[in-house]
Amino acid sequence: MKTASARSLRPNRRWWAAALLAVMAPWVAAQDYPSHPVRVVVPFAAGGPADVYARFIATRLQESLGQGFVVDNRPGAGSVIGTDAVAKSPPDGYTLLLMSNAHTVNESLIPNKPFQLMRDFVPVAAINYSDLVLVTRSGLPVDNLGQLIALARSKPGGLSYASSGPGTPYHMAGELFKAMAGVSILHIPYRGSAGARTDVLGGQVDMMFDAVPTMTEHVRSGKVKAMATTGLSRSAVMPDVPTVNEAGVPKYEATIWLGLMAPKGTPAAIVDRLNAEVVKIVSNPEVVRAWKAQGATPLTMNVADFTRYMNEDIDKWARIVKISGAKADQ
Repeated sequence: MKTASARSLRPNRRWWAAALLAVMAPWVAAQDYPSHPVRVVVPFAAGGPADVYARFIATRLQESLGQGFVVDNRPGAGSVIGTDAVAKSPPDGYTLLLMSNAHTVNESLIPNKPFQLMRDFVPVAAINYSDLVLVTRSGLPVDNLGQLIALARSKPGGLSYASSGPGTPYHMAGELFKAMAGVSILHIPYRGSAGARTDVLGGQVDMMFDAVPTMTEHVRSGKVKAMATTGLSRSAVMPDVPTVNEAGVPKYEATIWLGLMAPKGTPAAIVDRLNAEVVKIVSNPEVVRAWKAQGATPLTMNVADFTRYMNEDIDKWARIVKISGAKADQ
């Protein structure tokens, strides 16, 4: 009976070389990344918090990685249009998605989307979160949340609130408020927060939930009246404004948070490198101080923690969508 020689049982040099290349390829790709400009798709209109912080992160990534990070605003359909474009992009790290909790809401609010968030994307890095503030047009005859609730109850469907579109944090903050306060207020969706904000400032719409960093100056100038903020504790930027929870709707909480995702299949080494760079940016003491002054709080998580955070948020908003009865076409 013939036996194989020791030489024939040994993997040949070509096999070892191929195996080594397979193992090293993702690492080499990450070391060379990025070798040309990266596109950051923002599926929201220009001027809102997602756009502002996307441009901030893109500028800092460009400085640290030595290649252009170009922001591409693609609003529409409650973030679905721009997000779907990223889902269909090559998974090579050169197309990223600036996402918010509008995306985790849409998993239950818009179940028939052309993509699924955790199936078609990989979480990259969290960025920050901000409380919202409920403001009313300056001419509305109310001075606090209790008076606003009483007015809304006396005129079912007679008051209106603006949002940046179905499924966005501004929309869901309003729907949650309606459900928990027992009021009927007409939702007026816009294609972006800038248009919604403009019409509240101009008095065409009665109220809006907006991000604290974006609305603070308008409150200070008296162009709108602040009724309440949406965190569980008062905003450091608006310490004299009570929370919705304090002002008459117990256990109410709603925030807006932002993060980065990439198409599924993006090399893990590139995802990890981007995560490390974003964590470094948002942990910078100067950034922390500047964002705190604006009312934003950095979120620092590794990829695994961010993935867990997103799954938990999807479950949370699925419960809220069910309780509130919110619809995508509202």
